[in-house]
Amino acid sequence: MNILLHLKATLMGIVEGLTEFLPISSTGHLIITRDVIGFGIRSSFVFLIAIQSAALLAVCWQYRARLLRMACGVFHDKKEQRLATNVLIGFIPAAAAGVVLHDIIEHVLFTPYVVAAMFALGGLVIFWVENRIAKGVHKITVNDIDAITWKDALKIGAIQCLSLIPGTSRSGATIIGGVFVGLSRTVATEFSFFLAMPMIGGATVYALWKTRDSLALSSEWPLYVTAGIAAFISAFLCVRWLLRYVGQHDFRIFAWYRIIFGGIILLTAFTDWINWS
Repeated sequence: MNILLHLKATLMGIVEGLTEFLPISSTGHLIITRDVIGFGIRSSFVFLIAIQSAALLAVCWQYRARLLRMACGVFHDKKEQRLATNVLIGFIPAAAAGVVLHDIIEHVLFTPYVVAAMFALGGLVIFWVENRIAKGVHKITVNDIDAITWKDALKIGAIQCLSLIPGTSRSGATIIGGVFVGLSRTVATEFSFFLAMPMIGGATVYALWKTRDSLALSSEWPLYVTAGIAAFISAFLCVRWLLRYVGQHDFRIFAWYRIIFGGIILLTAFTDWINWS
């Protein structure tokens, strides 16, 4: 067993778990971490699927009681029907766009310059939304996840399409998008978690289908397990922390982080300090 490779895989899992549900772009951080530590395996695509799925399982575990109620009441409980419908409505726009634009995104937009630019731009958007709230220009009208309307869900789903650009952040687009359409920070964060379930789950099924012929031949399953456990634990702790944090704070700290981090990426790319792949 290559201990160093397992340590690198564990670090990748931790990074995935800590960043998947924060508004700071897990994809951007994984690209950067991979290049900095020199992590490379033959089945890197399947590896990413594994750690994203593990992070998603952490959210499912956090909301297991609500998911069970939804599954049992989706055909007769109007409240559970409403949440399930809103999640589906919010999921469709980005899912459709992802299928259509997948090749363009993968071959054209995965560059350090795009990632850095979207990091910084996302930070500026967060500042803009938070300043509107502070000045009283923007009103929070939804303080319960069950009060979200289908129109709110559709708007958030449309905004989520922007997360297909590397560095934007799926959770950042849905959380800040939710706040922008009138959800409280806590409700927007929770709805972002629920939207992640079909989004990441659907992407996982699609990716597994595309790579089905090579899965059985892979000898790197131990790395998936190691990194998956790290991703699950770190994601679970991060989700619990984020829910407590947004109940008492705004998102400006993430805006500063995004802008500073984006600047570091641009600096290292322009000066060739790091050879971003």
